Amino acid sequence: MGHTSPALDDQTLSLIDRYWRAANYLSVGQIYLLENPLLREPLAAEHIKPRLLGHWGTTPGLNFLYAHLNRIIKQQDVNMLYICGPGHGGPGMVANTYLEGTYSEIYPDISEDADGIRKLFRQFSFPGGIPSHAAPETPGSIHEGGELGYSLVHAYGAVFDNPDLIAACVIGDGEAETGPLAASWHSNKFINPARDGAVLPILHLNGYKIANPTLLARCSDEDLAQLFKGYGYAPIFVEGHKPVDMHQQTAAALDQAMEQIRHIQHEARHGSPAQTVPHWPLIIFRSPKGWTGPKEVDGKKTEGFWRAHQVPVANCRDNEEHRQLLEQWMRSYQPDDLFDEQGRLKEELRQLAPQGEKRMGATPFANGGLLRQQLNTPAIQDYAVEIGERGSTEAQSTAIFGAYLRDI
Repeated sequence: MGHTSPALDDQTLSLIDRYWRAANYLSVGQIYLLENPLLREPLAAEHIKPRLLGHWGTTPGLNFLYAHLNRIIKQQDVNMLYICGPGHGGPGMVANTYLEGTYSEIYPDISEDADGIRKLFRQFSFPGGIPSHAAPETPGSIHEGGELGYSLVHAYGAVFDNPDLIAACVIGDGEAETGPLAASWHSNKFINPARDGAVLPILHLNGYKIANPTLLARCSDEDLAQLFKGYGYAPIFVEGHKPVDMHQQTAAALDQAMEQIRHIQHEARHGSPAQTVPHWPLIIFRSPKGWTGPKEVDGKKTEGFWRAHQVPVANCRDNEEHRQLLEQWMRSYQPDDLFDEQGRLKEELRQLAPQGEKRMGATPFANGGLLRQQLNTPAIQDYAVEIGERGSTEAQSTAIFGAYLRDI
């Protein structure tokens, strides 16, 4: 086999990795910090929230995928919607919309500087603040992800009659065990590539749910490939834990998936439509739970295990060892390499985000208020049923309503 060049050049890989580190840093900060947002002084007990609530385990994977999807949007000028199945990865969704600038546009009080980051951290899962899950007020989110199982059907619903939209749907492996999600894989049979958009499912296998291994993560690649081929997908595998390797694999997988989507759509719209349901791409993304977090806490395995699911280092106000571990963890992302003196994301990293409505947090497809038009409705009297003698007229309300909707 001939040598193939890597999907990313060294400079692009380095920038995407720094962007990912910035999102991870902001995510951890939201879970833990009240003050000292950029660690410009040693971390003290009073800088840490008295009650810690949030989910770290899934978040680094969500951040990683968001950064890579940004590259696709910029390179290919795509309209993309990010459906976050693990909605408890809320700190990641907030962090990414903050990095791209959408968050501060919608909420000017959360400014793009050190004080804005402090407020961003304080408000997360805090009285009078914002929920720990992706919520209706999270920019770009149409899927809350509190009750698991509905991400994929939301993604498919979003692309019907939106031929230029791609919904990237990240599905957690705990969510993949639910009945609604298991049934939703078959939604691909309802997509008409000639007039609908496309869904790119990304099955995020990090191995564990809140306290147990997950079923699909225990399957071999061969079994997963057969399962999803049977469902009508063309699976692409991304697996590993070393960031440089994972960046290259993910970039190549997304390039391949986009090429397959474009081919299916081009054939349907300009060539000869397929007589069978096309095999749409699906990415199976295996990465460690709590990736880049503490490897161990109190001598117990944490990264790559269920203990990373929520708050990995739990007692940071009272326990000096825990506080030092948290500080080491946060400093490992090198905040001074990411944010300038004022606390603003460095310019070369700002350039990685798409512009305007191409940002996944600002897409009109996730904000119905930007898209709604006044309906031009016909006179309802025209659909009245003439009633003659009592009991003699047969009519079906649903059929009449159907005619009304047709005419609208």
